Amino acid sequence: MQIAFDCPKCLKISRGAVAPTNPQVECSHCHWKRPVEAKEIVGESPANCLVCGCQDLWRQKDFDTRLGVLIVGIGILFSTIAVAYMMPGVAMIILMLFGLADWVLYAILPDRLVCYRCHAQYRGIPKLAETAVFDLEVNERYRQEAIRLKRAENSPPR
Repeated sequence: MQIAFDCPKCLKISRGAVAPTNPQVECSHCHWKRPVEAKEIVGESPANCLVCGCQDLWRQKDFDTRLGVLIVGIGILFSTIAVAYMMPGVAMIILMLFGLADWVLYAILPDRLVCYRCHAQYRGIPKLAETAVFDLEVNERYRQEAIRLKRAENSPPR
């Protein structure tokens, strides 16, 4: 399984692999390490986050969102140009083609696991269909936790 995470020590993005022959998560920059226990991996999937230990993971498509927004923007631009030249039929065809491209990408791209707390990403994990998808309530709970921790760090001691 491939993992990409923000190192808790040096805060740089690190990538690596976790396997039975290499049962640890290690930063490629500062060599921070966290051993992975056997109970943390169930089959070929992590039972919890291997970086921060969080129990909540969610499934999403393994696609760069910036590229997705760029594709949508190009579709909007082309269809707007077609409407400006009084070709509404062509504009609708353009929008349908971009919608079809979006559907094809959704169908063929694999999933990845993401940690709610540290946003570590796990790729190359088979059978993710039973893993929960994004839950806004759980995400908000972890977002509020991060805000409280940041305030506690910045507040003066009493």
